[in-house]
Amino acid sequence: MSWEQLLHDLESGKVRSAEKVDGVWQANTAVKEGILAAFKAGVLKAEGGFVDKHNLFPQEFTVERGVRLVPGGSSVRRGSYVAKGVVIMPPAYINVGAYVDEGTMVDSHALVGSCAQIGKRVHLSAGVQIGGVLEPVGMRPVVIEDDVFVGAGSIIVEGILVRTRAVIAPGVILSKAVEVYDVVNQRVIPRGEGIPAGAVVVPGTRAFSSENDFIKSKGLMLQCPIIIKYRDEKTDTSLVLEDALR
Repeated sequence: MSWEQLLHDLESGKVRSAEKVDGVWQANTAVKEGILAAFKAGVLKAEGGFVDKHNLFPQEFTVERGVRLVPGGSSVRRGSYVAKGVVIMPPAYINVGAYVDEGTMVDSHALVGSCAQIGKRVHLSAGVQIGGVLEPVGMRPVVIEDDVFVGAGSIIVEGILVRTRAVIAPGVILSKAVEVYDVVNQRVIPRGEGIPAGAVVVPGTRAFSSENDFIKSKGLMLQCPIIIKYRDEKTDTSLVLEDALR
């Protein structure tokens, strides 16, 4: 498949840069290699005061697409999929290879990085950063499953998987290097397992496991995400989004 056809198929949702295979999310290496080929084939072009590869300039939207792209500096790069019913508040950015499913809200100053996968009815609050990854091609991108709420200023990177209906509180940082502590089930979530379905994650701290006298004398702590509870009726009520906003 040519890179031209690949970009078209990505925008139509026909192909994705990551897929669920036998219940496990995996990177689609052929798609990621095709995106890299598009970058290699592109030449710099100036348009409207901006400079980018000629084949990766932002998409244009029509009413027929059913996407609400509010004026104010947002951009959806070519080769990304944005489904009907998505709302994009300014300024926001959705990069090549990303997939944003139906009914999702991408709020102000939010980033959906290259190849990131965002499910249905997700709320990415103001200032949320969803990391992207093109290389290595075999690395799974960040995946946010259906009905997840991500609070303002949260950062999710390095291929983290957030499972359905999880709630990420404002200011949480999720990466492979940071362990997640589940105080409900009294366990440490193994790296690579992802955030469990329905988990409510808040920012926390933990002590250094170090004999360093400086660390001890200063009482230094490390940040860590904590699963404080699992989603219940009270949580659902607090996260209700008005249909009128969409």
